[in-house]
Amino acid sequence: MNFIIFGPPGAGKGTYASKLANEFNIAVIATGDIFRAEVKNGSVLGTKVVEYLRSGKLVPDPIVNDVLKNWLGKPQSSRGFILDGYPRTGDQAKALDKMTKIDAIINLDVPEQVVVERLSNRRICRSCGAIYNIKYSPKPRVDLKCDRCSGELYQREDDRPEVIRKRLRVYEKQTQPLLDYYKRSKTKFVTIENIQVDAPIEVVLQKILDGLRKAGLH
Repeated sequence: MNFIIFGPPGAGKGTYASKLANEFNIAVIATGDIFRAEVKNGSVLGTKVVEYLRSGKLVPDPIVNDVLKNWLGKPQSSRGFILDGYPRTGDQAKALDKMTKIDAIINLDVPEQVVVERLSNRRICRSCGAIYNIKYSPKPRVDLKCDRCSGELYQREDDRPEVIRKRLRVYEKQTQPLLDYYKRSKTKFVTIENIQVDAPIEVVLQKILDGLRKAGLH
């Protein structure tokens, strides 16, 4: 099975992608994670990515497409995959059509106020990168201290409410044309609507699986 998961920042795409990958024994292909790994490793690709990020530009579609094509050719992707963070543009979607077939779109519909509430309360450990939430699970046992390493927890600049709302506007502008594209192509859709801030992960996951089952994909 080949899936794409869509959802605004803070929707939990990475969490649900990972759980679905375990359920179906398929790979998660998250372009953001791939780029971060390449940057960390100092590869040729990583050097190119850093140059674009430093100049405030998006990584060009041809580079992103080549990265994805490379990953689709890896053995771990042969049983199927779930894409997180790709495609982001119409040209990427068209390029993907030439590489492989997508069985279903999983669309996480999370209200704006839920996204703002969830992300604005997120805190990150400066030392090990562990993620917490000061109002919802997982909460740190000691206020603003990491459970793993006792490092200081901080709020990322892009997790401030005003920045989150700007990110949501960008997401809406960027993603709606893609959703329309896949609807026109008659790709199967599983949309989980109105996900709330305290919605248990397993409950939402079960709704996704039920939707895939109704679509004849599970």
